[in-house]
Amino acid sequence: MFSKHYETRLLQQCSPVARKQSVLVQAEFNNGDRFTPCRAGNNWQTAFQALRRGTENQPAKKARNDGGGSDGASGGRDQLAYSCLLQNELLGAQIEEVRNPSATCPDGNKTIGTVQTPGRSSQAYQPVFRFKAPIHRAEENIDPSPYSLSPISAKSEKLLRSPRKATRKISRIPFKVLDAPELQDDFYLNLVDWSAQNVLSVGLGSCVYLWSACTSQVTRLCDLSTEGNAVTSVAWSERGHLVAVGTQKGHISVWDVAVNKEVTKLQGHIARVGALAWNGDILSSGSRDRHIRQRDTRTPPIQLSRVLQGHRQEVCGLKWSPDGQSLASGGNDNKLFVWSMHSTSPVQTYSAHVAAVKAIAWSPHQHGLLASGGGTADRCIRFWNTLTSQPMQCVDTGSQVCNLAWSKHSSELVSTHGYSQNQILVWKYPSLTQVAKLTGHSYRVLYLALSPDGEAIVTGAGDETLRFWNVFSKTPSHKENKSVLNLYTALR
Repeated sequence: MFSKHYETRLLQQCSPVARKQSVLVQAEFNNGDRFTPCRAGNNWQTAFQALRRGTENQPAKKARNDGGGSDGASGGRDQLAYSCLLQNELLGAQIEEVRNPSATCPDGNKTIGTVQTPGRSSQAYQPVFRFKAPIHRAEENIDPSPYSLSPISAKSEKLLRSPRKATRKISRIPFKVLDAPELQDDFYLNLVDWSAQNVLSVGLGSCVYLWSACTSQVTRLCDLSTEGNAVTSVAWSERGHLVAVGTQKGHISVWDVAVNKEVTKLQGHIARVGALAWNGDILSSGSRDRHIRQRDTRTPPIQLSRVLQGHRQEVCGLKWSPDGQSLASGGNDNKLFVWSMHSTSPVQTYSAHVAAVKAIAWSPHQHGLLASGGGTADRCIRFWNTLTSQPMQCVDTGSQVCNLAWSKHSSELVSTHGYSQNQILVWKYPSLTQVAKLTGHSYRVLYLALSPDGEAIVTGAGDETLRFWNVFSKTPSHKENKSVLNLYTALR
């Protein structure tokens, strides 16, 4: 039934002697007018690509975890590891570690991952036949342990023991939801902040309420209804013992939460105060009167404040840099300004946004890196190098950008959005890939605060709810290298 020479080649592949004999047999019958590829000792390496990814001919299934984040990449790595394992056992590929989608075998032929080669399409296959016999090194195939009961080779065992990055999981469901009646649906206000003492302050109508994350106790700090006033912004001091309350009529009240007492009342603005930012004992306030005022809360209220003029419309965003030397402000005039402690004029002006700039965040990991987000007509998150005054990256989010916050532990940031998707996005920087997309609010997600441990966030919307999410991990990142030439890192 079988030819004598075919049967001889098929049954005598096991030893080097048999391989030499098969080569002679092959040479004997290779006297025709066409070249016959050498199949000697190929160990069934037909390379018909049964190990290629199953997603090339079938629709890809979206693998999702709790947060819809990174299971797709994890599934691809698992599939690649399985492909490598099969090639080790069936083809003797000698792969010890999964590193990239296209590794190389000892004989120089690509054998794992996709089959795409330079100059060919992604559907190109490797050749079925090889025109040279692969070199087999017997010493590499010997299991170092003669007593091993493992059904796989030593190379495959090393492959399976190779380190694997833990899968990142972000829950798509908030771990707590609080009712927040009378939480205003106003893009220009900042009514939620989280203190270093793990206490949340929320402005609801004419009142400010405090919620303790440790005890879940709710207390009312102040009520401005007797003055015919309303709360338009709240901000905690860095140590978390004072909270500043901006009002509709333009004055600012500073409260000591330990004794539940107003310690000072700051005048000066003639319109509502929608943005507040602390820098030590210095309190900066932005108003609808287009001015930014800076005051030292340790001095008497009657002392003149420092006024920064530059915006032509309402100031709706204020953030101090981590070193306390630069103040970023955003306004309804689509402008982003950077101010110095030593000047009353902006030292840098950025005009790339085409809508109001409320979302502002300084990176805690890279000195001078500033992120800003534009409103409904803009929808972009832009990154700026304030050390060189140069724009960096930009990503179109597809929705109004309401808030931005960087992770304290990794190079990630979270953004909240309004029209029209009302979503929360977690981004990886600098690749600007989405780590997670969280939904649940039925109105614009106008308010955002980061927990003191840097692991959770709270978001607020006009649907009168506060939602708490676990979005960041505590995995430490590479901290910013402190230069000995920067005096501000040691002096304050």
